[in-house]
Amino acid sequence: MPGASDALGERFRAARAARGLSLSDVAEQIRIRSLYLAAIEEENWNAIGAPVYIRGFLRTYARFLGLDPEEAVAAFNRTQPAAPSAVTPAVAEPTARRAPTVRGTALVWVAAVVAVVLIAFVVYNELTMRRGQAPANLSEATPEPSPTLAEPSASPPGLRPGGTNSLALVLTAPSWLRVTVDGSVSMEGTFPAGTSKTFHGRTALVRIGNAGGVEIYVDGKDVGKLGKSGDVAEHTFAL
Repeated sequence: MPGASDALGERFRAARAARGLSLSDVAEQIRIRSLYLAAIEEENWNAIGAPVYIRGFLRTYARFLGLDPEEAVAAFNRTQPAAPSAVTPAVAEPTARRAPTVRGTALVWVAAVVAVVLIAFVVYNELTMRRGQAPANLSEATPEPSPTLAEPSASPPGLRPGGTNSLALVLTAPSWLRVTVDGSVSMEGTFPAGTSKTFHGRTALVRIGNAGGVEIYVDGKDVGKLGKSGDVAEHTFAL
């Protein structure tokens, strides 16, 4: 959709060219594949996928080039179709000669309840999507849709995982993660809230796409989070 967002892609291309950088140069520095950066500059959103990934890539790329990340996301949002509003089915008026039957009244009530549920579902999805900007606020993360290398298990609420010589991660919000233990990638992918995983080794390099949504425990002790919601962070831990 070139031009549909006030030449958003052209602004990214011009800012990159002004710095004398190629797509490969940028991809290496911000860890977003060059094919996604090219899709942003061409405004080929279908090549990236879900809007939550697009918004995250836009924020990260804009910050790197010195552009306003929120204005870039707002320009993208203007290209998206508005969510359809649910319409409550009209209840037919009974004619003067025929009173409504009990069965007809029950059907009207069922239709009304279904309409209310649909409206609630649409509102819930919209609120969830807005909170998720970052996905989503996955969006400020730089998630790369990739096959999951490790399948983490769910952790009961309130559990402080880990133990001696261990690193444990607990997701309170969706986030992209890559964990490298002793030089080998042990976990990589985008995971939902409620995911937890414990690692053992000598050193662990952790890269997080949504730093505010990941709790970190070393030897069973809460060491806090690496940043705020939507921040991309990286840290090496000695175990």
